[in-house]
Amino acid sequence: MYIGGREVSAGSTFEKRSPIDTSIVVGRFQKGTAEHAVEALKAARKAFEEWSHTDYKRRVEVMRRAADGIEAARFRLAAAITLEAGKNRLEAIAEVYEAIEAMRYYANLMEKEQGYVRPMNPGAPGEETYSVARPYGVWAVISPFNFPLMLGNGMMQGALITGNTVVWKPTSEAPLTALEAYRLYAEAGLPEGALNVVTGPGEAFEDVFVRGADGVAFTGSMDVGMRLYRKIAAESPYPKPMVSEMGSKNPVIVTKHADFDKAVEGVVRAAFGYSGQKCSAASRVYVQDEVRESFVEALVKRTSTLVVGDPRRREVFTGPVINRRAQESYEKYVADAKNAGKVVYGGRTLRSGGLEKGYYVEPTIVTGLDEDHYLFKKELFVPI
Repeated sequence: MYIGGREVSAGSTFEKRSPIDTSIVVGRFQKGTAEHAVEALKAARKAFEEWSHTDYKRRVEVMRRAADGIEAARFRLAAAITLEAGKNRLEAIAEVYEAIEAMRYYANLMEKEQGYVRPMNPGAPGEETYSVARPYGVWAVISPFNFPLMLGNGMMQGALITGNTVVWKPTSEAPLTALEAYRLYAEAGLPEGALNVVTGPGEAFEDVFVRGADGVAFTGSMDVGMRLYRKIAAESPYPKPMVSEMGSKNPVIVTKHADFDKAVEGVVRAAFGYSGQKCSAASRVYVQDEVRESFVEALVKRTSTLVVGDPRRREVFTGPVINRRAQESYEKYVADAKNAGKVVYGGRTLRSGGLEKGYYVEPTIVTGLDEDHYLFKKELFVPI
């Protein structure tokens, strides 16, 4: 963990193993507590005094250097993402570049808008009126495993470049990438305490963030997001902002006029890329009756060509799900799908061919479910 520019020991650690192969120990990380969350918020509040008054041009300069540093370390960061989150090589390096482009976009926008100081129409002769954007305060940023760099970085980047300070709590499923990113921000000249990274179980930090942060930015599950939202509404002494993204159940509509090949390819990539572990995953498809049978047939044929395996290998389309809990959820969903509909492709947990030590499952296609079935409505975060 990093608090106030210092590496902090919690006294106890937790172990992160790779979903690719659980015999691989990604690392042992500090198991932070509520006391560490309090300490991090204090450090961020102290740093806010300087960073919030730093000229926007200086903040832009620091962020651009950080983006350059991340680009220089792109292969190391992509390797970390693959190892701890199980992304294939293409998606891992693409995530790094997505983070870089977001950083440069924010920097360019801040520069273009001249720090968001704008003259307004005067209310009276001789009067000068300006709209001035002011930093808000200390933000708690809580990020998920599926985009360990891009989503955490994206949420905190907007806060930092506008003069706010941040306490970043990455998921315990992907702490390595966040710590690597912190070091690159520090090397770029971000003041001590402007960014702090705390690791450990989320429950240890939740109440402290709700009460002590000026705002919360969260990406993750509906259950956790709504719990945070309710706590902030009920327990905060005054209304405070919460920016949250809590998943989705994205539909695809295929009509008889669709470009058939593009529709099939789009559904396959959207549904099964990164084993469906994205809020943008397409996990239900509405197909016009006239082309339903031929579409399902083509979808099964294309899906059967996908290579599932160790995402470090060039030819692999998708790797494992993130952990045993996700694998067990997949198995339950498949069993329920068989009872309520028909599994026309996939449905197996993969435990042979060198995949025995990881959390591998087959891309799965289901037909015949009623629209009110929970599988048709719930975000699954597995390749179904």
